[in-house]
Amino acid sequence: QVQLVESGGGSVQAGGSLRLSCAASGYTFSNRCMGWFRQAPGNRREGVALIDSIGTTTYADPVKARFTISADNAKDTLYLQMNRLKPEDTAMYYCAASANNWCSLNQYSMDYWGTGTLVTISS
Repeated sequence: QVQLVESGGGSVQAGGSLRLSCAASGYTFSNRCMGWFRQAPGNRREGVALIDSIGTTTYADPVKARFTISADNAKDTLYLQMNRLKPEDTAMYYCAASANNWCSLNQYSMDYWGTGTLVTISS
């Protein structure tokens, strides 16, 4: 049974940084395609960043050059380093994983989801 557990959310001021973590269990991490998604109140869930098994990364335009996704195979843990945060980054952030070795920023490409961690950015 795949479990994804996020941590690291919180409240910071605009311009600050946060690092999200996602601990995976029951998932073949070395053959992954995983990513981070977010959902703000009243909005649909949107893809933020992806990383595949060879380290190829993909970012949504709003977070390019500010967010960095990475993975630690030894710890089966996914990370999202978020810098220069903006109030519009406020959302529930979800870790997600595909049952295949490919995925996209479309949420329907993912098969497994964590329960989310809340990020709140104040101006």
